[in-house]
Amino acid sequence: MSNEDITPVRRQYLEEKKKHPDAILFFRLGDFYETFDEDAEITARELDIVLTSRPVGGGVRVPLAGIPYHAVENYLARLIQKGYHVAVCEQIGEVPAKGLVERKVVRVVTPGTVTEPGLLPGDANNYLAAVILDSSGSSFGTVASVSYTDVTTGEFAVVELPLEALRAELTRLHPAEILHSDNQVLPDGIAGHLTALPAWKFEPGKCNEVLLTQFKSSTLDGFGLKANSLSVRAAGAIVQYLKETQPDALNLLNSLRSYSLNEFMTLDASTRRNLELNETLRGERKGSLLGALDATVTPMGKRMIHQWVSQPLLNVERIQKRQNGVAYFVQNGMARAELRETLKPIADLERLINRVITGQAQPRDLVAMRGTLGAVSAIVEVLQENGKWKAEQLPKPDLLGGQLSLLQNALDDDPPATLQNTGVIRPGYSQELDSVMDASKHAREWIANLESVEREKTGIKTLKVGYNKVFGYYIEISRGAADKAPEHYIRKQTLVNAERFITPEMKEYETLVLNAEERIKEIETRLFKELCAELAKAASQILATARAIATLDALSALGEVASLNGYTQPEVHEGGGLEIREGRHPVVEQSLKSERYISNDVIFEAGELVRVITGPNMSGKSTYLRQTALIVLMAQMGSFVPAASAKIGLVDRIFTRIGAQDEIHAGQSTFMVEMVEAANILHHATPRSLLILDEIGRGTSTYDGLSIAWGIIEYIHNHPGLRAKTLFATHYHELTQLAELLPGVRNYNVAVSESEGKVVFLHKIIPGGADRSYGIHVAQLAGLPAPVIARANEIMIELEKSAARGVRIDPNVAQQVALFPETNPLLDELKEVDVNALSPIEALNKLFEWQRKFAKRDKEQKH
Repeated sequence: MSNEDITPVRRQYLEEKKKHPDAILFFRLGDFYETFDEDAEITARELDIVLTSRPVGGGVRVPLAGIPYHAVENYLARLIQKGYHVAVCEQIGEVPAKGLVERKVVRVVTPGTVTEPGLLPGDANNYLAAVILDSSGSSFGTVASVSYTDVTTGEFAVVELPLEALRAELTRLHPAEILHSDNQVLPDGIAGHLTALPAWKFEPGKCNEVLLTQFKSSTLDGFGLKANSLSVRAAGAIVQYLKETQPDALNLLNSLRSYSLNEFMTLDASTRRNLELNETLRGERKGSLLGALDATVTPMGKRMIHQWVSQPLLNVERIQKRQNGVAYFVQNGMARAELRETLKPIADLERLINRVITGQAQPRDLVAMRGTLGAVSAIVEVLQENGKWKAEQLPKPDLLGGQLSLLQNALDDDPPATLQNTGVIRPGYSQELDSVMDASKHAREWIANLESVEREKTGIKTLKVGYNKVFGYYIEISRGAADKAPEHYIRKQTLVNAERFITPEMKEYETLVLNAEERIKEIETRLFKELCAELAKAASQILATARAIATLDALSALGEVASLNGYTQPEVHEGGGLEIREGRHPVVEQSLKSERYISNDVIFEAGELVRVITGPNMSGKSTYLRQTALIVLMAQMGSFVPAASAKIGLVDRIFTRIGAQDEIHAGQSTFMVEMVEAANILHHATPRSLLILDEIGRGTSTYDGLSIAWGIIEYIHNHPGLRAKTLFATHYHELTQLAELLPGVRNYNVAVSESEGKVVFLHKIIPGGADRSYGIHVAQLAGLPAPVIARANEIMIELEKSAARGVRIDPNVAQQVALFPETNPLLDELKEVDVNALSPIEALNKLFEWQRKFAKRDKEQKH
């Protein structure tokens, strides 16, 4: 089909689609967003909507799928969740009398650039990340740089790190979208929506120039970046991507934070999973550490406490500053309760200012902002006395009086939801608007009174005044009374049960009202945009206030949790000790309703390195290991901890080796996963690390597993670059011998009470090694059939007798526990004997014969 045969609208569509070939184009036509061609087929399939067709000229029809503009957010969310990019093409300017209305793509929505409130997680950031790898410029192997931003809050940061730390950092960030160069392959195991960009977008010179332009600076040294470095390439790629997809969002990115992994405790993906920091192994927030600590009441506070849990600190001064903030709210219960009550109506100020800057704000967004800024003074009032700020350790929000006053003066008390309706601007704010309103006031009043006036004049009780977009205002009279209509009424429309009329005078007033409506809408839209522009000028101040509120929310939430659960302030220091008295698991403790949690000490003596913990299954070993790690982590995020007291030397990394849940699908056996993770720990742990090792070596034969576990403990203990504090839970009781051979190894076990054949786990960790595992008892608790339990006890006795010599299993014993034994030699012979025909002496002889025969066979089988 030639270009001349194509309809003008089709030509316009193709021009925009050519600019965005990799995105689904939502093309605005009236009250619908239309998709065409392959986009329509994808949209119809993914959203389960009707696929139809539309003529485009030359007798050709193309696939078409449409979405109502007022419902676009829901459909957009579903496409973004499936990983699609959507280019939104809007009608620009006024509709001309002749020709096409101008249209252009105003934004491209991708998983990492979403700004619609309904598409965003309220309690977590929605990060867009960029990753670039480089193996040429480092003597330490391949290095990477990760830059990330949340376009709804203005957060923008970058880090350089070794390749092996890349997965852990991306796991922490959990970005919605990851940008990478199309000539690089990212390592396996990285989760998230990957978007490949042309390699030239990561070119150092280009990225350097882009960042200098963005920050209106002549050098990047002030941001902690070296020109043309790997960090510059990652951050520059993000700015270029936003320029193409969400250009207005760049107004919020006014700073770039360069950080180091040395500022935060390193937690790899398996440690985050095993400790269930942000979600449980089932993917639920409830039951995780975050679920236990998050008592925040604002969306901003929820995102902040999420960051704190994910990034424990390594700076004692910063840790103590947070602890002091929590301590204030623990000690001042009334202030805490008042503040939390004041914070409840606070809206998401960070994301509201983003919508203002990007031009997506609606009147209701500014109403929410006005209410929030109005509540700031109440927040400040709670935390000051006689005009003075009571707590130096707490951030003080800016009152933003100028912006609040502007919103109060300009915005109506109850404006409509969108700019499609009038009534957004408060009367008295604009003289121009007021004059138009006053001029049309008489006409609106005349129409408002028309129905009662005409009823009285005509005596027709069924007379009504109505309005629609086709006829404008009209007078409707029921069919039965229509013949009573005055002569000056002009019949306009006949319905089944009524007639509709107009009058020349009514049409004159209608013209006045409708022209005024259009004029009012035009003025209000202009004033609203000016209002948003004024607020945008104060974006950095508003963001600073939002972050101060978030910090107050997070600190008061930690204070609330600490007060309700009896937490104490830990002492975090630069030394190497670890002393936790009466520690408790923060999540398990909350889940216990009627039972009392059994607390345990973790006190590493001078010279103690490895604690070998033996004891039964289900006795609490794993809970003890995890609670130790969580208490250390909570202390370094600035929280109080569930313990009577705690003194904790800074821990740079927590490593855990517990179970193997997620790599088996990749073709690795459970034992292989275990060994890979153990190797990673031994290669990267330092003397400041905390190692949590549970059942190392259980995935192979007993002797192999025991040997590996033994070797690992020796390596941790003896290697001069390691010697990390280690909790090592095991069922290999032979490992308790290491305490006699290595001075830094101590034995501990879980106390058990055994009385009258019953076993009670006391969940108390005590010095010394365990002599039994009570595995059969646990199997009995789990509901294994009684014959299995009985047989297991018999075999265990035989194994204990034979020790290392092995054991021969008696097949007859095995038959005794069979529910339906097929044969038994004694029973077979007994069946063949005619008891009635036997004399007493013959019966005795038969019994003697059987005793000698079967006793001899039993003796032979035992030997």
